[in-house]
Amino acid sequence: MTTYTSVTDSDRNEMLRAIGVESIEDLFADIPAALRLNRPLALDDGLAEQEVFEELRALAARNVSTDDELSFVGAGMYDHYIPALVDSIILRSEFLTPYTPYQPEISQGGLQAMFEYQTAISELTALPVSNASVYEGPSAVAAAGYVAKLTNGRRRFVVSRAVHPHSREALGTLAHAWGMELAEAPLVDGVTDLPALDQDVSAVVVQQPNFLGAVEDLAALAEPARQAGALTICACDPLPLALLRPPGECGVDIAVGEGQTLGNRLDFGGPSFGFFAATEALMRQMPGRIAGETRDLDGKRGFVLTLQTREQHIRREKATSNICTAQALNALAGVIYLSWLGRRGIVELAELMLQRTAYARQRVSEIPGVRLHNEQPVVREFALRLDAPVDRVIARCREEGLNPGYALARDYPELKDGLLVAITERRTRADIDRLADVLANAVAGERQPAEACA
Repeated sequence: MTTYTSVTDSDRNEMLRAIGVESIEDLFADIPAALRLNRPLALDDGLAEQEVFEELRALAARNVSTDDELSFVGAGMYDHYIPALVDSIILRSEFLTPYTPYQPEISQGGLQAMFEYQTAISELTALPVSNASVYEGPSAVAAAGYVAKLTNGRRRFVVSRAVHPHSREALGTLAHAWGMELAEAPLVDGVTDLPALDQDVSAVVVQQPNFLGAVEDLAALAEPARQAGALTICACDPLPLALLRPPGECGVDIAVGEGQTLGNRLDFGGPSFGFFAATEALMRQMPGRIAGETRDLDGKRGFVLTLQTREQHIRREKATSNICTAQALNALAGVIYLSWLGRRGIVELAELMLQRTAYARQRVSEIPGVRLHNEQPVVREFALRLDAPVDRVIARCREEGLNPGYALARDYPELKDGLLVAITERRTRADIDRLADVLANAVAGERQPAEACA
């Protein structure tokens, strides 16, 4: 039996001396004072279990889900149908409870699932190497930036303004710690306008389709990066890759992305996983771990962890990752979902989204006071500009049980009139017609006072 003994004051002082600080407070010196509590927690005597349950139930009742409200919100998280097969497999104890497969001889099921997942991601991205997933989409972009840093040692990233804002923030935070700079590539008519690249550029980071829903010309963006000796990193929405030319065929070196759309619900803003695929030349710089296929002494097919670059497995100074969870259960849901769809099913799903998105774009652009942000091709999402206050329009629509989209001003101050609308296979033509009707009434209602004052 293991006995837990708390740290004594003497132990604590010895540890502080060893790391060269005088007090625990010194460890938090870099945290701005405005973010510190600077007082003891105001804890009362607490509540009985029944009272806590009732309080939490009341709080939960304030939530509105996509089952309660017709939602056209996307911006990186999407309301797709999740087949019952996903839960029936991932909730099995063999998958739900295991940790890292340190002992391959008793972890064959988990290792095979990783291997099949990697194969699916490689096929989607047309890149030869995939790891066994990472945390989520934005941290996958940041991890890709670190791979570029390790590969060429250059000091600057050029990031499209149409990359998801959370991904740009994650990369920027880590780039600051690495002593690197972020330069932003502007947008022209909704797509990336790449500036001239110099020899300081480590990587060009783009998104496909981009945050405004537009389809980028990946090959045209990757070529100048290649000529400048920089890597091209592309953050992808995996489902449109069934129709679009995959990143690996466009000269992209690293394809990453958010895996929530693959069999993961919107619960708690996810949960999700990040995928990461790259060229073979970058394999040893990739984060996390790679499962591989082999044969045992009897010639039977088996699976092992082929490559592990995190600091727990190799000398810390040689590690390229400190990932301690790869969201493996969520990634398993992803490969189950892809297997459920099959090669033809994923194409049919993407085609359905394409058709319904085109129908929705055409319907809403006919509304007086509503116009398209750009005319670029789109697959599942598109940006609008409204001649009315966007937040008030959204509020009016929600009173009718419909959320029309995402207010772009939250991330793009220059698009105060911008609304991002997302379509999935769960949004029928009747739903889209209702969106057009409700949005038309809301825009008209919010335009009237301004017109009256004029």
